[in-house]
Amino acid sequence: MIKNERQYRITKNQVDRFSRTLANLRRQPAEAKDVHPLIAKAQEDALQSQLADLEEQLQEYEALKAGHFDLDALNAVAELPTVLIKARIAQGLRQKDLAERLGLKEQQIQRYEATDYSTASLTRIKEVANALGGEADTSVQATGFHQSRSGTT
Repeated sequence: MIKNERQYRITKNQVDRFSRTLANLRRQPAEAKDVHPLIAKAQEDALQSQLADLEEQLQEYEALKAGHFDLDALNAVAELPTVLIKARIAQGLRQKDLAERLGLKEQQIQRYEATDYSTASLTRIKEVANALGGEADTSVQATGFHQSRSGTT
């Protein structure tokens, strides 16, 4: 997932390089490649797959930058870090802007996002969600646990 403009620019450059490499590979006649046709096909497929992944990341980031984001897409707590990052991008906020809203340094937001908020406390995650205009319900409900004691019915 692309999390900031720097990563976006890097990814765009990678897409350009992969596209040129793939185009050059496809222009070469099979005999000039000096590799077995199956290996040449595997190389081409690998480049195409990586290119598709990068293009998908670019499209997602561009859609978020345009404000297209559905907060209701959160289905599990594990998705919360990604949702926070997407909400920030969709609101047109830089990491620096979010940091200012929270009274933090930009580097702290960069660290949180780089680690998918794994170092952030639950209180901090709630503050981030609130700063982004959402509400974070910090209550936890355990479901699916069954108590079993021997000798009881």
